[in-house]
Amino acid sequence: MTIVLGADDVVIDLPRLADELTAALRAGPTGSGQRVRAQVTPDITAMVLLPGLAPTIPAYTVKVHAKNPNRSPAITGVICLHDLATGDLLALIDSARLTALRTGLGGALGAHLLADPGARHVTVIGAGAQGRAQLEALAALRPIDSVQIRDTDPAAEERFSAWAEGLGITTSAAGPSGTGAIVLMATWSRTPVLHQVPPGTHVTSLGADEPGKVELAPALLAGALVVVDDPELAHVPADAAIGEVLRGEHPGRTSADQVTVYSPAGLPMQDLVIAWHVYRNASRRRPAVFDVGMSRPQQT
Repeated sequence: MTIVLGADDVVIDLPRLADELTAALRAGPTGSGQRVRAQVTPDITAMVLLPGLAPTIPAYTVKVHAKNPNRSPAITGVICLHDLATGDLLALIDSARLTALRTGLGGALGAHLLADPGARHVTVIGAGAQGRAQLEALAALRPIDSVQIRDTDPAAEERFSAWAEGLGITTSAAGPSGTGAIVLMATWSRTPVLHQVPPGTHVTSLGADEPGKVELAPALLAGALVVVDDPELAHVPADAAIGEVLRGEHPGRTSADQVTVYSPAGLPMQDLVIAWHVYRNASRRRPAVFDVGMSRPQQT
């Protein structure tokens, strides 16, 4: 039996999911994931990410989605969760919220790992779903004193500020001065948005996940420690992969005034981690549908 989970059926335990994703990033993906892209119309890009594989999870994912920056949410689609041993389809899961969450959480984990431990001031550039997901996830990982919002749409800035205040995060009109700030970026820009930052700043850039998309100026990247999730998929020159930093194979940040950048492309493995998390939460809420102690629902 295949279960279908819409956006309203998704239950997330954010601290537990952060631990699960961190463990998966530390271990590294099983095999190499593929990203197949096709331009459908001038506005819409279709993409397939497969296979999502991770150690200890007895399942794999295939994600099919469409990107349209002129709509909200900009990314819509479905994650197919399959039994690893049989290939049986365990679940079809609406991917819009999951993609925003796993991308935002992945970016926040990179920020938390590479930023100065005392950094509590955040600037968010791009007041959309990904900016919100990053800030919410980062707030679950470390205290945040204030956030500054920057977007080309003033109304989007106002909506973001009201939302952030609802999380208990104070918004400010001016960015923090000095070292120890965090910049979270999530734009669709094809020209550099950020050219320089103060010493000690960490920048997470989610917008450079496809060829042609650019958020950071070359000079900023050249003067920073640049970490990615997969060097083969990265669209920026990288010094290390996040798994190497988590395993202690690379030191990560080495000084308080060092500028660090995390620029993930997004891995199919991350789709599996969050899909499995959601699937197991659904099994706890619907025990009659699932075989207790087994990885998949009973066949009926």
